[in-house]
Amino acid sequence: MLKDIITVQPKENYQLYLKFEDGKEGIIDVSGLVEFTGIFEPLNNLDYFKTVKLNPEWGTIYWENGADLDSDVLYSIITDEKLPEYQLRNTQITIKEAL
Repeated sequence: MLKDIITVQPKENYQLYLKFEDGKEGIIDVSGLVEFTGIFEPLNNLDYFKTVKLNPEWGTIYWENGADLDSDVLYSIITDEKLPEYQLRNTQITIKEAL
């Protein structure tokens, strides 16, 4: 897939509006993707969660504590496209439910 995120806007609760370089866009609920433990623990604080930033070099989003989310995973959620099997095995994000 390798689609870069070009826009991120925090919304209500743990939701983020994302727009990708190909024009696809949508809202994701991060609380349904990750458990707020380890590097994701600070994101449980909504004020901190809303400090999300765009890293144009990586084409993804991140927080100052080093937490980031894979743009391919986010793209697959927004578009309802399945990740290729090799990407599912190599992803570093723990997803609560199978895509």
